[in-house]
Amino acid sequence: MTLTPERATILVVDDTPENIDVLSGVLRGEYKVKAALNGDKALRIASAESKPDMILLDVMMPEMDGYEVCRRLKADPATARIPVIFITAKSEQEDERRGLELGAVDYITKPISPPIVKVRVRTHLALYDQQRELRRMVDERTEELVRTRMEIIRRLGRAAEFKDNETGLHVIRMSHYSRLMAQALEISEEWTDLVFHAAPMHDIGKIGIPDSVLLKPGKLDDKEWEIMRQHPAFGAQIIGDDPSELMLMSKEIAMTHHEKWDGSGYPNRIAAEDIPLPGRIIAIADVFDALTSERPYKKAWPVEKAVAVIDEGAGVHFDPKLIPVFHEILPEALEIKERYAEESVAKPDDKA
Repeated sequence: MTLTPERATILVVDDTPENIDVLSGVLRGEYKVKAALNGDKALRIASAESKPDMILLDVMMPEMDGYEVCRRLKADPATARIPVIFITAKSEQEDERRGLELGAVDYITKPISPPIVKVRVRTHLALYDQQRELRRMVDERTEELVRTRMEIIRRLGRAAEFKDNETGLHVIRMSHYSRLMAQALEISEEWTDLVFHAAPMHDIGKIGIPDSVLLKPGKLDDKEWEIMRQHPAFGAQIIGDDPSELMLMSKEIAMTHHEKWDGSGYPNRIAAEDIPLPGRIIAIADVFDALTSERPYKKAWPVEKAVAVIDEGAGVHFDPKLIPVFHEILPEALEIKERYAEESVAKPDDKA
């Protein structure tokens, strides 16, 4: 919904009450008018929850002049976009240039002309309203694009899992486990979101593994394991070199989630903290879900047994500092496991 001039609020800032009265008299018929006699009060009003739609700002004020008020307004993201019009007796071009460079949208000299004030205020409010509507539309479109990109990534991850385990629920569960661990590390909300949204791509490289190897019900021989160990590199190739943070982390996870703390993993046998942190997190989440999930070639392990394996892997397979984090989030992880539980998977010897 766009603003109309009748609903707009104008903040008039001037250290002389008579000047405020003059401007209020000019504007009050069309706008709601607020007033401040100094810069400090003006900044408080501008930062309040109900912000003014425009500020008419005197330049020559004691303690904090209008230029400093404008500078502080523009330095604060919460008030930076509020249009400021300087109202002042200073009419030199240098004064006008300085005000505009600080971010003011206009400069009106005293004594004011009421018709000019009305026209300038109406014009800049209309421009401000248009800008807000454009920003809203851009934000809405950007949010839609982000949602679409996330959904594509999730579905690509599930595509790899459908080929591997028939359900695709593995990527949902392990992504949530990974998010819980990342959240517990308290690095940042943005980083936690990246881990959560990149995790589904960890096994995308399995798309490149032949079905004869990927779906083999028994143990793989040495040659087959050599083929299977190529899937991290395949995943990195599929994800490519997109420079976005999300795709960079997705590629990092695809390449490193099978590396082990002691350097015995694959594909590059890197060890300890040389393994990127997202890869170390996904390694635990991936193994825990694999162990506790039923597959055509195995039954689901009891949670206690799977946790014991994770514990035994501390300092060998897994980052030992992440094991306490895993235990911390385990109750929530079990809720995720229950929420996204799979139906019983048919065994090779089950009758149709």
